[in-house]
Amino acid sequence: MEYPSSKVSNAFTIFTYFNFGIAALMMAGGIYFLEASFAAKGFYSMAALMLVSSTIAITKALRDREESDRLHNKIEEARTERLLAEVAAKSI
Repeated sequence: MEYPSSKVSNAFTIFTYFNFGIAALMMAGGIYFLEASFAAKGFYSMAALMLVSSTIAITKALRDREESDRLHNKIEEARTERLLAEVAAKSI
């Protein structure tokens, strides 16, 4: 059983980078023009950076788990096919 390829187009990749850049600029501009103390702006900036880094970490963890599950399922499928082939060979 072949798994579908998870390739994405270059256009979608460029779109996601562009989308991230615009969102980061908007967040930075919002924090910069916020009428608050420098300390408050610092806390908002740290929270924004933490949110981005944790989103990346969650995405990586989910992708790694999915790849691990695919490998595990592929190994289990191969074991099952081998067992069925052995049983079929013995019954002949």
